[in-house]
Parts: sequence; structure tokens; C-alpha cells
Amino acid sequence: MTQQPEKASQTTERFELGLYSFAEVTPDPRTGEAVSPGQRIRDLLEEIELADQVGLDVFGLGEHHRVEYVSSAPEVILAAAAARTKTIRLSSAVTVLSSDDPVRVFQRFASLDLISNGRAEIMAGRGSFIESFPLFGYDLNDYDVLFSEKLDMLLKLRASEFVTWEGEHRPALDHLGIYPRPLQNPLPVWVAVGGTPESVVRAASRGLPMALAIIGGMPERFTPFVELFRRSARSYGHAELPVSINSHGFIADTRQEALDDSFPAVQAVMNKIGRERGWSPMQRGQYEAAATLRGANFVGSPDDVIEKILFQHSLFQHQRFLLQLSVGTLPHAKIMHAIELFGTKVAPVVRAEIARRVATTAS
Repeated sequence: MTQQPEKASQTTERFELGLYSFAEVTPDPRTGEAVSPGQRIRDLLEEIELADQVGLDVFGLGEHHRVEYVSSAPEVILAAAAARTKTIRLSSAVTVLSSDDPVRVFQRFASLDLISNGRAEIMAGRGSFIESFPLFGYDLNDYDVLFSEKLDMLLKLRASEFVTWEGEHRPALDHLGIYPRPLQNPLPVWVAVGGTPESVVRAASRGLPMALAIIGGMPERFTPFVELFRRSARSYGHAELPVSINSHGFIADTRQEALDDSFPAVQAVMNKIGRERGWSPMQRGQYEAAATLRGANFVGSPDDVIEKILFQHSLFQHQRFLLQLSVGTLPHAKIMHAIELFGTKVAPVVRAEIARRVATTAS
């Protein structure tokens, strides 16, 4: 049985809003205490359940293999979430495809798709950390070729039940059946991009939607990447493909509360990563600047976040926006309140305005 190719109708009918998480188990910077891994997963499942209840469209969970995170196997947690939710789409954010086996990735997400009644997605990427490469025996010198080869294999697996394939970094397949098959046909695959032209063209050439991470700098700097993606997709014969913008942020009743609540947690995480990568320590002034309209972070009141999403939509005309709540550890109750605000205050206004824009353009 051969699956049909990706359809041009992949562009979403309404603007999609969602969340993603890395499932941090870092200490709360205010108390110095960290919840247990088990408690963090229980809290995370409550967060996904609430996101579903307030009408958000997508929840993504990142794959990480570090002591700070509990999500080394996102599909397992997402499967638990599938049993507690009804409509929200469940995605990785990202699956580190370069250091994984595409057959097992496909099988795990096909299983998630069956459990969730057709709500699974794969967001494939090369990852923001490198711990998985030595962990699974891969050479960082093959960083780019691993991803390209394994992405092509993954797409072949989802296209056909029986697969013949040969590459450099995995044993060949000779007309072998791949099971189970997912409910969705085809199983959605997005490519996560951090802002390199090669990654943008790779997604476009394969006819895959692009998730563009904007976590620093002015958003206008990223418009050439979106334009390159759409231009490249057309050159390869693909119809309009969806674009997602993925960013950091936090929502509270007021802008000041959002800044005050989130900054210590973000500063602790970013400074730790910064020491590893040679970045300068984060200062409060930088954080506040990034939360302004033309900064990268979506930190503020519901009105602030609405304004910023709509501003970026005027730049990118994207079809999806995912917000990371939060970078670092915040009290579970504050995360739950932020999710409620996002779903009940932000989402309806954003969807209505973008629907109006799209209708106006179409006419």
C-alpha cells in the first residue's frame, strides 16, 4: 500500500496557536528547590490537558538528554497526554532526528497517532544541544549529513508500507514492511529551522512545512528566511506550505507581572547555557528590550502578546505560532494561569483578526 503525496491543502484553515515545553526540572531560582521528575511530568500533563480545554491547537514537547530536562522520550509523555485530551495536536519540539533511527521514530509517532486518534506530528530538527550524539554513538562531524539522510529516510517510511532504502549511516532496508501505519495519511512532518539558509531550502525542497525559531534579535531579520522558504518551495513545484514561528515568552495579567515572574527563571537557564557557549550574562534591561514589540520574546499581558503576534503576522503571514512557557522553572500555578490567558484572551482575538486579514486579501 502506497500513501499519497502531501497535499497542497496542508496550509491550515485557521491560524493555529499552541505551546511547547522542554519539561524543565531546574530549581526554582527564588526558592532553590526543584520538583521531582515524576511531579514535573504530572504537572506537564495537567498543562497539556488545560491547553486542550481552553482551545489551543498544538502542544509540542522537546527531546533533551540533559539533567535539566525530563523529556528524553517525548512520545511517551505525549501518549499519556493523548489519553487526557480530545482535540489538541501533539508534536515533538523537536525530535533530534540526526541521532535517532528513522524507523523507530516513525513507529513511535505512528503509535502516538493511533492512540490520539490522528493528532500526532513530528517536528524534526538537528537539536539545540549535542548530548544525544555521543550518547547514541554518532560523530558530530556528520552533523549535517546525518540529518539530511535520515529526513529522506523518514519521508520514505511514511510514504510506503514496504520500503527499500540504502544510505551511509544506517543498515539498508530491502522491501521491508514498516508497522504500525498511522491513522493520518500522511503523518505530518515539520522541519524545525534555527535560521540557516541551507536548512530553509532543505525543508522547502522536500515540500515540508517549516517551524522557524526566533529566540533572539529583531523579528524583521528573519523575513528573508521566510521569503527564501516560499520562493524555494515554488521552485521545487510545491504549493503554499505552512510556516510556524516558535518563540519564548510568558503571559500574566499585567506586563510588569509577566516580566517580574519570568525573568529570574529565564536568566538562570540562559546564563547556565551561556557559560557553556561563551555568551555574556543576561541582564534585566536586555530581557525587557526583548519583550518590546520588535524584540524576540512574547512576555507581557494578553494585550501585549496579541499585539506582538499580529505584528509578526504582518511580517511573515505565517499559519502557526508556538510559545514556550517557560524558559526555566516557574510555579505550576503561574504556568496554568498563563495557559488560561493564552487560550481564552489571546487566541480568540488573534484568530479573528487574522481570519479578517486573510478574507480581505482573498477578496
